[in-house]
Amino acid sequence: MRICLVLEGSYPYIHGGVSTWMHSYIQNMPEHEFVLWVIGAKAKDRGKYAYELPKNVVEIHEVFLDDALRIRPVKKSFPALNDEEKAALVELMKCDRPDWNIICRLFQDKEINPGNFLMGEDFLAAFEKMCLQEYPYVPFADTFHTIRSMLLPVFYLLGTPVPKADLYHAICTGYGGLLAVLGHYKYQKPVVLSEHGIYSREREEEIIRAKWVIPSFKKQWIKFFYMLSDAIYQKASAVSCLFNRASEIQKELGVPEDRSYVIPNGIDYKSFSQIPYKVEDGWVDIGAVIRFAQIKDVKTLIYAFYELQSMRENVRLHILGGVDDEEYAQECYDLIKQLSIPNIVLAGRVDVKKYMEKLDFTVLTSLSEGQPLSVLESLAAGRPCITTDVGCCRELLEGTGEDSFGITGYLAPPMHRKALALAMNRMCESRKRRIEMGKMGQLRVKTYYQTEMMMKKYREFYENVRLEKYGGNRI
Repeated sequence: MRICLVLEGSYPYIHGGVSTWMHSYIQNMPEHEFVLWVIGAKAKDRGKYAYELPKNVVEIHEVFLDDALRIRPVKKSFPALNDEEKAALVELMKCDRPDWNIICRLFQDKEINPGNFLMGEDFLAAFEKMCLQEYPYVPFADTFHTIRSMLLPVFYLLGTPVPKADLYHAICTGYGGLLAVLGHYKYQKPVVLSEHGIYSREREEEIIRAKWVIPSFKKQWIKFFYMLSDAIYQKASAVSCLFNRASEIQKELGVPEDRSYVIPNGIDYKSFSQIPYKVEDGWVDIGAVIRFAQIKDVKTLIYAFYELQSMRENVRLHILGGVDDEEYAQECYDLIKQLSIPNIVLAGRVDVKKYMEKLDFTVLTSLSEGQPLSVLESLAAGRPCITTDVGCCRELLEGTGEDSFGITGYLAPPMHRKALALAMNRMCESRKRRIEMGKMGQLRVKTYYQTEMMMKKYREFYENVRLEKYGGNRI
C-alpha cells in the first residue's frame, strides 16, 4: 500500500519524540511505500533533514508556511463567489464548521489566488459584516490583519499540489490534518489520524500565554485551531491516540465513538533493558532527555535542580537534547549562569542508550505531553522517573489499575519547582529503592509498550480501514 504521511513541524526536520517515533515507524513497515507530505515553517529549511530517510520513503513533498507570505495578487482577477461559497466563507471566518469540500474546490480546482481572494468584494463584504457584529470596538486594521493571518496559510495550503496515495495518514490535526482532508477531497481515498497529543488543547495553552496575540483575538485564534482539528475529526475513517484519557478528550471534541482507537507507543525494549546500572561513585546522576523548547519547561527544571542542591550534595543534572528555540535556550543558559549552579552537564544530542549508563534516574518537566518515549525508554532501562502530571505520565508511573507492577516514579504538578525538587530529593535517598522501582518499570514496558506490539496494532488499524471495518471495535 502507498501511504501518505502528513506531518507538521517535526519529521524529518528536527529530532524529538514524534520524529523519533515516525522514523522507527517507517522502518518497521517495510511492506508499505511511504510518501511524506510535510509542513515546515521556513522555506530555507527545504531539504535539510535531520534523518537519513528510509528506503521505503519513495517521495517527499515539502510545503513551507512562510511561502504564503510571498503570495501576491494578480491584477484584475478578483473572484466572485456564489451563494454556497459565500456561506462556506462566512462559516470559515467565524471558525465554526465550514463545508471543507467547497473551500477545497475554490483553491484546488478553481485555483483562485489567495491574495486576490482576500481582496475580492465578497470577502471584504463578509469581513465588514464580521467586524460590525464581532469586533465593533476593535481597530479595523487589527481585525483585518488577524483574520488575514489566519486564513492566508489555509488558502495557500489548499492550493498546493496533492501527492497520490492509497491512504492519507495525518500525524497531527492543525495544518497537517487540513492537508490530509485535502488529499481525501482530491482523490477520494481514506484518511486516518494519529494524535500524540491533543493539538488544539496545546495551541490553546500557547495562545493564552502568547504575547504576539492581541487580547481581543485570543478567543478567535483558539476557535481557529479547534476548527482545524474538527475538520479531520469529521473526515477521518479512524482516529488513534496513545491512551484512554486522550481518547475521551478526542470524543469530547467531536471524534465519533465508532472511529476512536487507542494504540500505545512502543519502544525497543530488548536493547534498553540490557543497559547496565550505573556504577556507584558517590554521586546521584539525574538525566533529562529534553529539548530546549518552552513546552518542555527547561527553566522549571533548572530552578528545581537549584533547590535540590540546597537539600543535598553530590547530585548532577545531565540535560540531553538539542535546541528547538534558540532564544529560549539562551535564556536557560543565562539562568544557569545567573544562579551560579554547578554540576549541570549540557550534553546536547547524544546516543541516549549509551548515555543512560551514566544515570541513576530521569526527570521530565513538560507542560504538555502525550505518551513520552523518553519515559518509556528510561523505565525499560531500569531507571525510575520523575515527571510532571501531564498526558499519560501518571499511567506510565502508577499503572492503570489493570497491572500490578506498582509505582515506578513520582509525579509533580507542572511548573511547580518546589514539588519537583522534593520529588528529586526523595528519589536520591535510596539506590535500593530506585533499582526496585526500575525493575517494576521494566516489567510494565515489557508487558504493554514494545515496538512489536505497537506495529501489530497499526497494521490491523490500516487493514480495518482498508476493509472499512471501523465500527467501534478497539484495536
